[in-house]
Amino acid sequence: MGRVNALAPNGPHDPGRPNDTDRPGSPDPSDPLAAFLALRTPEGAELLAGLRSYDPAQELATATRLRRSHPAHLVSAALGQARLRQRAVAKFGAEDAYRMFFTPNGVEQATRTSVAARRAQRFVAAGGVRSVADLCCGIGGDAIALARAGIRVLAVDRDPLTAEVARANAAALGLDGLIEVRCADVTDIDTSPYDAVFVDPARRGGRGRIFDPEAYSPPLSWAVGAALGAPRAALKIAPGIPHEAIPERAEAEWISDGGDVKEAVLWFGEGFAAGSYRATVLPDGTSLWSAGPPPAPPVGPVGRYLYEPDGAVIRAGLVADVVARCRGRLIDETIAYVTGDEPYASPYTSGYEITDRMPFNMKKLKALLREREVGVLTVKKRGSAVEPEELRRRMKLHGPNSATVFLTRVAGAPTMLIGRPIAGPA
Repeated sequence: MGRVNALAPNGPHDPGRPNDTDRPGSPDPSDPLAAFLALRTPEGAELLAGLRSYDPAQELATATRLRRSHPAHLVSAALGQARLRQRAVAKFGAEDAYRMFFTPNGVEQATRTSVAARRAQRFVAAGGVRSVADLCCGIGGDAIALARAGIRVLAVDRDPLTAEVARANAAALGLDGLIEVRCADVTDIDTSPYDAVFVDPARRGGRGRIFDPEAYSPPLSWAVGAALGAPRAALKIAPGIPHEAIPERAEAEWISDGGDVKEAVLWFGEGFAAGSYRATVLPDGTSLWSAGPPPAPPVGPVGRYLYEPDGAVIRAGLVADVVARCRGRLIDETIAYVTGDEPYASPYTSGYEITDRMPFNMKKLKALLREREVGVLTVKKRGSAVEPEELRRRMKLHGPNSATVFLTRVAGAPTMLIGRPIAGPA
């Protein structure tokens, strides 16, 4: 859920310009909502449009120039928004990001477009979902994806600034005909008129990430109750949630994008498989699925190839599925590295051909890398306390070749595996 955050400040007042707070009708510079509304005026829109390609390193000079013709409070708000838009490009793409509006928390917590689109597609595929109540909508990332899938959305957030930003984003992208934004406490919303519910509780507090699901805002138990009261529902949760905390009536899905685990979702209702586990890998959009927890995979000696399962596969507890697919085994019962004797490629793994195996020893590794003329070293680790940057520094690399080293355990013993990537799936 979005929370009040001042739009990024620009620094001290320009002493060469009259103070804006002395001007009749000027907004209170400490009021983030007033600062945002000022950006929605024709003057604010024009100022923002001219900042698309500004260089943050030249911000002081840019601010000084703009304050000669615009109020300082408006320049400060516009520069803050310009910085946020530049950050948002990674999640929303340049075309959308430079039309949208953000808060610092909004950029940080918003669902990236690819993941939100995947969720909207699942709602559509479930059938009969024409309207969704998006509770804790934040700046509207999910509401936008749902609307683009043709779904009518009620987007709710209790923070006035966040709700206003979501409303502005719907209008900026031409989706305000499908998205109604309401500033309210989500616990007061009657969701019965809607075909589905989506809940994205706040998982950050004043001290950072919240790991106790009952400390979410609203708590996980309330969100599950809201989901169970709807024909279909999706509930966004932290990827690290323990499997034992997942309700029996939910399908649990973990989603990665570009190799990074982005979120987990609990699905409820018709069209979703209660008690099942799913790992979805973007941008491919392919999924591994299991009707329940799979059996423990076999453990055995390191073979010619090593496979690193995608993080979503690991979080979903589906490493055993990968082991079966590549006809392999784990290198250690506590480590999610899979080994095999045959080449295997899939969207769910990264594969490596192992050239060397040795007990953990920095001096021997350094000698081997010098002999192989390795100048570029990729360090991966599981079950090791060694920091990759520290290891690279101590190796004093030099040469035209590259290699990958895995710092891990094999049958309980600290081990180094050296190899090179093999081709992925065509």
